[in-house]
Amino acid sequence: MTLAPFVRIVAQGKGRARALTQDEASQAMTLILSGKAAPEAIGALLMVMRLRGETDAEIAGFTAALRAATPTLAAVDLDWPCYAAGRTRGAPFFVLAAKLVSRAGYSVALHGWNSHQSTAADIRGVLSTLDLEGNGLSYLPLETLSPAAFGLLKLRDTFGLRSCINTVLRMWNPTGAGASVQGVFHPSYRGLQSRAAALLGDQNLTVIKGGGGEFERHPGKETAIFGLHHGVELNQSAPAGLTDTRRLHEPDQAVDCAALWHGSNDDPFAVATVIGTAALALWTLDAAATVSQATESATKLWHDRLSRSRRAG
Repeated sequence: MTLAPFVRIVAQGKGRARALTQDEASQAMTLILSGKAAPEAIGALLMVMRLRGETDAEIAGFTAALRAATPTLAAVDLDWPCYAAGRTRGAPFFVLAAKLVSRAGYSVALHGWNSHQSTAADIRGVLSTLDLEGNGLSYLPLETLSPAAFGLLKLRDTFGLRSCINTVLRMWNPTGAGASVQGVFHPSYRGLQSRAAALLGDQNLTVIKGGGGEFERHPGKETAIFGLHHGVELNQSAPAGLTDTRRLHEPDQAVDCAALWHGSNDDPFAVATVIGTAALALWTLDAAATVSQATESATKLWHDRLSRSRRAG
């Protein structure tokens, strides 16, 4: 089988082209991941979809195929994708937030690939420097987790444009966690990812417009929350925690994550970013009934972050 029938469906001309159904999208992605699809056909399919915009069913179908092709991994409580490629991103505060969640007794799996990043935004560097992995927090690099998916993501270097693969990887949840948090750069994707998750039968997902496309909450702005909570679609908000309206990542106000974690830099804005992000993740996990209560828990976790104890899961 070739990818040609699927390219024909989406690209055969005005008035005749249509979007793929969820099943068709799943078949197309299965073929792509098998390595048997012609690269020209892959490029044609992905770029046509980008031009007219992906549908909920297409994202769900692609994601279902990627999940089916993923080897069984140890289950965790929270899936945390990190695939931003923004050149203006600063320190990855969300990594510190993920560590707080793991210290609350939950297992958290970060997975991703972060190209076009500055040294200050190096996720793997922060994890290594602070020795954050272990005791509930893991990081799964895309290039070893799924070389085929990594190859699709790297097509950005060939196209000069992102494709729906960026969205699919956020939806992936390779460990089959019961809950997931996702960040987006473009607000319109919040609803797209929520609806696609519902088609996949996912139950607990929180999606926000985050810093550089990561799941990272701006403490000086009201945060619109999309996703699913026990299968029910979300559309609510969490109030700002600070009156500081500076950008989440100011190029001239770089923050060292190691200094922040160890307390030698007590930047209130950065600390509020970590706590607010951790609070939304804890709320997603049903660790608290409200975001406000989750914020109280996250604040305590931050103050106790250097203790050796970890709550039982």
